[in-house]
Amino acid sequence: MLCVTATPVTPVSTVDELIAFIAACNGVMDSLGPDGDPIDILAHSLQTAHVLSVRVPDDLELQVAGLVHDLGHVVVTGEPVAHGEIGAAYVRELLGDRVARLTELHVPAKRYLVATDARYAQRLSDGSTVSLAMQGGAMTAGEVAAFAANPYAHDAAELRHADEGAKVVGRAVPELDAWVPALREVAASVR
Repeated sequence: MLCVTATPVTPVSTVDELIAFIAACNGVMDSLGPDGDPIDILAHSLQTAHVLSVRVPDDLELQVAGLVHDLGHVVVTGEPVAHGEIGAAYVRELLGDRVARLTELHVPAKRYLVATDARYAQRLSDGSTVSLAMQGGAMTAGEVAAFAANPYAHDAAELRHADEGAKVVGRAVPELDAWVPALREVAASVR
């Protein structure tokens, strides 16, 4: 899928560059500004990856997708609708197609879950509710069927559940340094 933003995305080329970029997200909020969630991208990314490490301990690529899923908010600012696609374009060459596809699909996964699970819709944060409206709201029946047929749908929904549960200001989780071996292992598997 092509990025809907007109701004070209330069892919990250090394793990060290990616680690520095993620670290620089400390204090950086998502594309929604004051309507977004009250947690910076670094803390949210670390929490999402940690939640996934507990839920799916044997799926390193899914955990890494949790770590990078919202970087698109920072790669190109002001693009809350396209941030998944932007993030995917940013990490695809380094971390591979699966991590990139999960990053891309975490946005439509929210729309899918809202359409198929009323309890999920009630758990959305205020920021997720605001961005949901911008992203097209709940999927139509046809969109639900198309999403469900995607081979990454289940894992994208798992990422989305972790994403929504990873917005706790001050939650203690492993620091970025703890994720360096996982990033290196995933990147090495792509080469």
